[in-house]
Amino acid sequence: MTKRTLYELQAENVRKTYLFIVLFSLILFAVGYFFVWYFNWGITGIIFLAIFIVLYNWIAYEQSDKIALTSVGAVPADPEKFYVLHNIVEEVALAAGVPKPKVYIMNEPQPNAFATGKDPKHASICVTTGLLQMMNREELQGVIAHEMSHIRNRDILLMTVVAIVAGLIILLRDVFLRSMWWGIGGERRRDKNDNLGIILLLIGLILSIIAPIVVLIIRSAISRQREYLADATGAYIVRDPYGLASALEKIGNYTRPMRTASSATAHMFISNPFGKVEYLFATHPPIEERIKRLKSLTI
Repeated sequence: MTKRTLYELQAENVRKTYLFIVLFSLILFAVGYFFVWYFNWGITGIIFLAIFIVLYNWIAYEQSDKIALTSVGAVPADPEKFYVLHNIVEEVALAAGVPKPKVYIMNEPQPNAFATGKDPKHASICVTTGLLQMMNREELQGVIAHEMSHIRNRDILLMTVVAIVAGLIILLRDVFLRSMWWGIGGERRRDKNDNLGIILLLIGLILSIIAPIVVLIIRSAISRQREYLADATGAYIVRDPYGLASALEKIGNYTRPMRTASSATAHMFISNPFGKVEYLFATHPPIEERIKRLKSLTI
């Protein structure tokens, strides 16, 4: 296997980001198309669907950080009250060669953190109160370096857009299935005995069920791959893999699920906020494997 440098992996991440945004847009359009067809909205519905996807992606791009932070109840971290946190974020940002991101706090006992934003100049880092209470300075620095890696590697836009798009596709699926249950929109096909319509309806039903699962699988695969890279990059930034390894050990030993996270945002955090799940849908690699890889690094 040909070895690649860290910078080559980062460049590959950027290319994959745009590829997956296009892929998710196509999945969204496919689900939306059957939604339009089922309700018989015609060409007008398709036009509005296309406009909606463009606007939705634009909003997700421009407001991704605000949407993600609001969804978990994060608030700006007061610079005086959280002086140490701001100091660590500033020094790690300087070491990473990126502007200091905005700093947010979640009132949540589970030790966790995430980064969001559209690019390094418009990024935010959020940590939980539980993380601040549990970590020493070296461990907190390791966690912040991990999140700073997501910013520097340009993971944050994709991670946030995936959260928003996954939530929308699941919402459309639920509306579609409830409409079928109540018989809304299907009368004209039954009256005309439209066999083609029945076939398309079945395809739409299958797609509405499969699409969210495909999104979850792709989202999980993306997240797992990028967590490994962020771990390595974070250790490289602060020249210390052991701080993050120790932090991950403490995070892994905490078993209570997070109160404010959702399945759409779980992949954004440094560790799965719901604990262990089946590997196919797991948003993070096993913590034990991450710790093992960190301790084997030569910085």
